Amino acid sequence: MKLLGIINMGLAAALVLLSAPQTFAAGPAEAKIRVLIIDGCSNHDWKLTTRCIRAILEPTGLFDVTVSTSPASAAAPGWEEWRPRFRNHDVVVQTYNDLGGGAPWPAAVKSDFESFVREGGGLFVWHAGNNAFPDWPEYDRMIGLGWRKKNQGIAIQVDENENLIRIPAGEGRDTGHGPRFDALVTRLRDHPIHQGLPRRWRAANIEVYNFPRGAASEVEVLSYAKDSSQTKLNWPIEWVVSHGKGRVYTSTFGHVWKGDVQPVTVRDAGVQTLFVRALQWLAARPVTYPVPTDFPGETATSIRGELNLPEPN
Repeated sequence: MKLLGIINMGLAAALVLLSAPQTFAAGPAEAKIRVLIIDGCSNHDWKLTTRCIRAILEPTGLFDVTVSTSPASAAAPGWEEWRPRFRNHDVVVQTYNDLGGGAPWPAAVKSDFESFVREGGGLFVWHAGNNAFPDWPEYDRMIGLGWRKKNQGIAIQVDENENLIRIPAGEGRDTGHGPRFDALVTRLRDHPIHQGLPRRWRAANIEVYNFPRGAASEVEVLSYAKDSSQTKLNWPIEWVVSHGKGRVYTSTFGHVWKGDVQPVTVRDAGVQTLFVRALQWLAARPVTYPVPTDFPGETATSIRGELNLPEPN
């Protein structure tokens, strides 16, 4: 009986450990994944977003995280010197959004970025990053679907039988969304990022984009949710794109708005888990980050404690 008690205590301790953000030490044969965050402009709170990203990634021990912040505006000095070193990293987390009059990237930065992805770099498009650069054709091909006017590309809808419906440019609406809500997300297949996840889970306070549009080539939709307020239809939540030798992941998770302090959108156990696993896949590493016991199910969200936010850069 004493032995059984010891075993049960060990199992309980293991469950507690799995329900918290995981910490790993990269072994000598497995270097940390080098992540570069690009920020500096957005209609969302990009400063808090970057701090949240770092607070999620750095405690895992799996990543070396660097931040490259652009000049503050199109008229600000420093654009000639701002040249992010994409090639020195495995994955770029792109949070920059020029929607509403922000500065476009200089031609040299765009060219370096295009080469990085085409030649095998990983790209994680963080939430409003897919709103950016509607006049940059190669970026449109990289992200596959984004926040676009109805004449700016094909939209993809998921029907009730989980077939993908391609809606031609000019038909339907501009990309939009209703109020944020706790959406039921359904995964479509066993992509490595999703291996071992439940078929459905509840995501906290997310936006479900209706009529996400773009080049829509080489797009693989990973999951979807129903727009509960505007169209009452199913739309993609996560998708990946092959671009040259590179891999791209985009989702509508990760909304961080002006005035937020500790948003549930980034304390969601599901969002945190998917973020780490997606970065492993984008870096062409095995997806080894475990599915924690607090990963949400169908009936309720799973919100972790407050993030230990680093000081702003």
